[in-house]
Order: sequence, then structure tokens, then C-alpha cells
Amino acid sequence: MKKEQTTVDIDFAEAAVPQYARRGIVTMFMIMLGFTFFSASMWVGQELADGLDFGGFLVSLIIGGLILSLYTGLLGYVGAETGMSLDLLARKAFGSKGSYLPSAMISFTQIGWFGVGIAMFAIPVANELLGGSTAAEWALVIIAGACMTASAYFGIKSLTLISYIAVPLVAILGTIAMVMAVSRGDGTIIDQFAKSSGTLTVIGGAGLVIGSFVSGGTATPNFSRFARNGRIGAITTVIAFFIGNSLMFFFGAISSVYVGGNDIFEVMINLGLFYLAILVLGLNIWTTNDNALYSAGLGLANIFGQKKKPMVLISGIGGPARAVWVSGILCGSLNILICTLPPGGINLVMSFFMDREKYRDVEVTETVNWYAVAGVILGAVVANVVSWGIASINGMIVAAVCYLIGHARKNR
Repeated sequence: MKKEQTTVDIDFAEAAVPQYARRGIVTMFMIMLGFTFFSASMWVGQELADGLDFGGFLVSLIIGGLILSLYTGLLGYVGAETGMSLDLLARKAFGSKGSYLPSAMISFTQIGWFGVGIAMFAIPVANELLGGSTAAEWALVIIAGACMTASAYFGIKSLTLISYIAVPLVAILGTIAMVMAVSRGDGTIIDQFAKSSGTLTVIGGAGLVIGSFVSGGTATPNFSRFARNGRIGAITTVIAFFIGNSLMFFFGAISSVYVGGNDIFEVMINLGLFYLAILVLGLNIWTTNDNALYSAGLGLANIFGQKKKPMVLISGIGGPARAVWVSGILCGSLNILICTLPPGGINLVMSFFMDREKYRDVEVTETVNWYAVAGVILGAVVANVVSWGIASINGMIVAAVCYLIGHARKNR
């Protein structure tokens, strides 16, 4: 008689992560820090450096970083306490079919950023190394896309391995390059920042810091659910987001004041560190891109009722296919969508803290929570239309009010 073989899903797309698959604080910190090494955050660093003096830059970093870390820390806690992915949590907060809305939004944005990330690697490397030909760009897009898709395909073990390799190298080599650039600059770092036009307020700068990664940060439960407990999930998320994001902003800011660019790659090239520049750029993008594809795969799996792995492959093909020629257009549309995800994320947090009992298992009885859905839609509209305050926070407030109204009506 043949023995039946049971294949265990190491990514637990349809179940809460059991205790035997949980990880300790060091591993979780490396995973979350790799997640926050987001190259596009360097663009924000350039904007901050161009619009603020050094004191304003630091204050914006602290205010925005604390708010962003609080938001992601709450999501990190919920993910670790329940062991559930963003999509399983969304089923609880939005209903089984209502969860398609946050799943679709996270999938689209993460596939989009995956494509932008590949373009951020392929275009400058092709220009510096291969003469900037279109064929060279596409060759690098395909190679880089395949490597990053593979690490997302093989799941959390692969993501962990990449993070352990990439995080120390990017942090150490990038910081050394940043210190070298400042030491060779015209005057102190304060003097160099003082050349900015001063067109940005501190609150405006804090808004940029929050908006830089608030969409990707909404996917935090996809990774924090592997933490041993909620405390580890929250602590590692908060510290990683504050340190990782701040480092990326510094990289972008130093690039701006030193070479007028927005990427540590340009600084390292200017310093004559050509091959190290390619290594740092590639690893920096890889750590975020494989996490983005992983989240997209989970989201599409929830929507279409499929396994995660084939959905990762589909996502991986979709990103590079448009990476080079639509990256500029895509960034504009993604910036709009950034404001739609925080309202969904705050609903997940509120649902958990207002009704912990229903999170004891993954079963769902509600089909659609229309108040949660309405909160995301109205929150997104307010975030994109209202110019006062910080867009993502405005959206979260509206979504929270809608969710509270719905909860009160249900429990009357």
C-alpha cells in the first residue's frame, strides 16, 4: 500500500501560521528591514533635501517615521498575534468577497512597484555598463525579473535568505559611500542642505515620509505573521521601518546634495565604486521586489481562489513586461493608489481590536462588510482630493469613522 504524501504549504496562504513555523526576533528583524529597503524612498529623500534645511529634514524624518512606524507596528502586531496574512485578515474585516478590494489594491500596487524597481536597476546599469541600448535594458529587466520572481516563488525561506545577505551589505556599503560623499562635499552636511530652496514645510516633509511607504507597509502582516508573538512582530516592524526608511531617505538626500541625483548608485559611481554600486543597487531593489511579488501572489490567490506560487509567476511576468516603457506613467497612478491602501489597513487593525474572538480561526461567515468597503472608497477620495493635512491620515480617519458606524449598527 502506497503511503500518502502530504505537501505542506510553507507560506500558509490559506491558514494561520502555526507556532512551529514561527521565527525569532533576529530573523524577523532582518526580514522586515529588507522589506523597508525601498529604493523609491530615495526619491523622497531627494525631495526632502531640495526643500528643507538639515534641521527640517531631521524633524520631518522623525515625525513622519514615528507615524509610519506606529501604523505598520499595529499591523505587525495583528499579523503576528493571529498568524494571518493581509488577505486572511481582510476576509475577517471586509467579508469573504469584500476582501477582494484590499487584495486587488495591494496586488496591483505591488506588481507596479515591482516593475518600477526593475526599471530603477536596469536603466542606470545599462547606461553605465552597456552603453544604454534598449536591448541591454530589456536583457537586464528579464534577468533581474527572473531572479526576483524566483525568490518570491520559493516563499518565506528564500525571502529570509536574501534578507540575510542583502541587508548588511546594503547598510554597510551604502553608509560608507554616504560618509565619503559628505567628507568630499563643499562644507559640512548642514552647509550643503542650506543650499535648498526651502519650498517645503516640515509637515509637508513628514507627509512625504509617511506616503513613501505607507502602501507597501499595509502588507506588513504578510511577513510579521511569522513572528513568534505579537510583541516581536510589533517591535521588529517599528524598529525596521524607522531605521530602514530613514537610511533610504539619507541615501537619497546625500545623493541630491552631492551629485544632484536621487540614488546612492549615482553617488557610488561618482566616487569610483562602480561594481559596488551595481551590487548595492541590485540587492537594495531585490529585498523589496521579492516581498512585493510575494504580497501580490497572496492577494491574487485570495481573489481567484488559486495557489500562491502560480500567482507569483503571473505577477512576476506582468511587472517586467512594462517595467521600462511605462515606469513614469505607472509612478503617477501608483501615487494615487498609495492613498487607497491605508484606509484598508486601518480597518484591519480596528476589526481585530474590536472583536478579537472572531480571529481564533480563519473561518468567515460574512460575505461583504459594506461599511468597511465604503470606508476605503470614501477614505481614498478624501485622501486624494483634500489638500489640508496628511493625505494618508485623512483617508484613515474617514475609513475608521465608517467602520465604527458599521460596527455600532451591527451591535445595536
